[in-house]
Amino acid sequence: MTVNTNTLVGMAEANQNFSKVVRVVDEAGMAVILKNNKPRYIVVGFDEYDEIKTAMEARKTQIDTLTDTVIDENMDALLELAK
Repeated sequence: MTVNTNTLVGMAEANQNFSKVVRVVDEAGMAVILKNNKPRYIVVGFDEYDEIKTAMEARKTQIDTLTDTVIDENMDALLELAK
């Protein structure tokens, strides 16, 4: 994942000045909070969170459907292996 350096906020600064985190989110769409100089947390607006959650649910549904298809197509082989 590529991170815009303008969105980086240190943990201590985020703790002491959360309004800066909010300002970064408002301006850039997200803020990346660093812990021990490594990206650790992402703060996003609620609308962005809804989009991410919806995309994750759609992906899970797609994976579940694909898994069911693979199992159905290979049921005979799976039953043979289970003996």
